[in-house]
Amino acid sequence: MESDGRFAPERIARELDWNLLRTFVVLAESHSITEAAQQLRLKQPSVSAALKKLEDRIGRKLIDRSPGHYQLTDAGRLLYREALDINGSILRLSTLMRELTDEVQGHVKIVMASHVVCPLFDEVLADFHLAHPKATLSIDVRTSAAAIAEVAAKRASFALCLVRDHNPKLEYRRLYREFFGLFCGPRHPLFGRKDLKLSDLAGHSSVSFETDRLHDVLKPVTVMRAQAELGDKVTGLSSHLEEVHRMIVAGVGIGPLPVHVAARDVRDGQLWQVPPYDDLPAIDVHVVWNRHAAKNRAEELLIDGLLEAIAATPIEQRTYR
Repeated sequence: MESDGRFAPERIARELDWNLLRTFVVLAESHSITEAAQQLRLKQPSVSAALKKLEDRIGRKLIDRSPGHYQLTDAGRLLYREALDINGSILRLSTLMRELTDEVQGHVKIVMASHVVCPLFDEVLADFHLAHPKATLSIDVRTSAAAIAEVAAKRASFALCLVRDHNPKLEYRRLYREFFGLFCGPRHPLFGRKDLKLSDLAGHSSVSFETDRLHDVLKPVTVMRAQAELGDKVTGLSSHLEEVHRMIVAGVGIGPLPVHVAARDVRDGQLWQVPPYDDLPAIDVHVVWNRHAAKNRAEELLIDGLLEAIAATPIEQRTYR
């Protein structure tokens, strides 16, 4: 820092334009100035000027730019982490300015992994709506990683998703446990066979989830597929359960699904479970929320109601086999 105090913390706090931080968040999440300008619906020179102004105010170069090169500097990565948190807080300022009324009228934004099937959550949601009919809800389906990112950035009330690593800034509570089995569709040569052994699956093609990797959240499913010798011939991938289900039914390959989710289609003749039948991999689905995010009354009531239901329900009753 220069000795004349141009970059003193007090001066930055007093003179920094918060819109510059919002612009920088978009720049940091983009691959070029042009891409950021398109997202912000601004002209490229305006975005470049905003970046230059922010770098001058901070006193550090934030993005290394050259032909074919666009990367955050160490200072840029640090500022991005802080700006993301600040931007999320500003977006939620309206929750702090709300007028208190006798009726709960706030909005709850939930992000969740695809096809979360949990009767306990459905009951909590039904009770919440019955008690607070003027509160509104939105449910956005994302990958688990994207869902957690939305909560961390304070852009969502809470998430229902799979969890690999715990962010110390977030809170986690296990909602339910499900077990994954392997299934095939009506067009598959193994469909309907009751005498199958695990060795019968060897060599068949498979479909699965993007997170079905040894280092990712569905590692137990990866191990199960490997034991069935299905690991080498993956003919279809998706991050959405509905699309994995679609490919299995279409005969693209054998694939993993939560057993309780697939149960109805098994009864209806759309799916057939294949080995293994015992010691199936267990996967936990969590509620994830940000304790640092300001919450409106609707958010507080729904999250509290969900946590109370979890605490009052033994995990055995929240385990779907």
